[in-house]
Order: sequence, then structure tokens, then C-alpha cells
Amino acid sequence: MRLIHPETSAEVDLVRAYAYPAGPCLRINMVASADGGTWLKGLSGGLSGRGDRQVFWTLRGLADVVVAGAATVRAEGYGPARPRPSWQGLREGRPAAPPVAVITRGLDLDLSAPLFTEAEPYARTIVITCAAAPKERREEAARCAEVIVAGGERVDPVLAVEALRERGLSRMLCEGGPKTNAQLAAADLVDELCLTVSPLLIGGDAARALDGPPSLTRLRLAHVLEDEGFLFTRYVRRDEKAGTL
Repeated sequence: MRLIHPETSAEVDLVRAYAYPAGPCLRINMVASADGGTWLKGLSGGLSGRGDRQVFWTLRGLADVVVAGAATVRAEGYGPARPRPSWQGLREGRPAAPPVAVITRGLDLDLSAPLFTEAEPYARTIVITCAAAPKERREEAARCAEVIVAGGERVDPVLAVEALRERGLSRMLCEGGPKTNAQLAAADLVDELCLTVSPLLIGGDAARALDGPPSLTRLRLAHVLEDEGFLFTRYVRRDEKAGTL
């Protein structure tokens, strides 16, 4: 892997390249084909590669919490984040692995899945739902996860993010899917986008990284890495008050 922007270097320190800024930050991480599709045969894994997996694990190791929508959790077969040897230095003073927070309106989740039954007590899975979710399902979920009610008829992204921050989980890594990403962007909550561009053209009807209501978040390009034809971009929110471009 090499750095090609803003300068060139044959050596890359991924931890340094993706270090969180000071203060709270919500970062989206996605992989997409060269023509913008975010899944191949229904899964993101077909777009990935060695370098993308390295970035993926680095981002998880840096995060306080991993956020994902229920559809992504179901499709990708999510389990709990598990400690990795490379995380030891990254997580000093924090739990050995971040919890996974699932955003779901209807609580249509398999509560017997490893995501709920195998999560360590220090990284208990979090379910973020709304008051309209069936009471019985909320009570059932509370037996194997921490349940946050954020909103009335639907999950309110602002309330969800506030609830995570109140728990000390201020460095958030959102792994999608596209609808969840779009809702966060529409609520003006996205601070960074880490987008891997896969050297594939796939066509079809795969969604873009954001699939939902319109929004406008102005970003600046922080870096571009390259490995085996994959591009690893990091965009950060433009600080309009400081006049940063």
C-alpha cells in the first residue's frame, strides 16, 4: 500500500492515516465499485480486497462503537467485534473491542445470533430503536442487548448519536448500509467518509454509498492510498467557519 495524495510515500502507517480528530466524530466507511455500486451479488465482500480489509480492521480498532443498520447486519451476518492483536496499542484505556450498535425501527433481528449471544460484557451489543417498536420485542432485546429508544415513530439519528455520546462512545464508525448513511447525512451528522473504490464495473441496481433523502455535506479530501488498483480515500468535513476548502 502506498500514499499518493497529498504527497507520495511507499510506507503507510494506517493508524496515523486514519486517526480520529480531537472531539466527537462520526465516520462512515464504505466500499464501492468504480461505477458507484456498494454490493456485488447482495454483499459488499465481493468488492473488497486485501488492502480494504486492512483499512476495515484499522478503522474498527480506532472506533469506540461500530454502527450499522439492521438490513446490513442481517445481510452481512454480523457478529460481535472481537479483539485483534494489532489493536492492543490502539485500545489502551478502552475495552478490548468496540460494541456494535444496530439501528432498527421494527426490531426484526435474530436475537439468538452470535451478535447478541457471543458479545463480551464489556462490548455488549446495543440496539437503537424507537418507541413505535413492539414493546414485547424491546423487552426481549433488553435481555441480550442494551436497548436505546431514540425517537417516536422512527429512529431519530440525532437522538441516537446523542445517546451513544452520553455513554462515552464519541468516536463512531458507521458501516452502513446506504439507507442508514443517507439518514445520518440528512441529519447533518457525518464528519468523515472513508470510501474504498474497487477496480470493478458492476452495473446493476446496487445502491450508492448514500441511498435516501437528499443532503449536502461539504467535504475535503484528506488522503488517497493505493494498493493493487484499489483506492482508499478519506474525506473530512469542510470547516466552513475556518474557511477550509
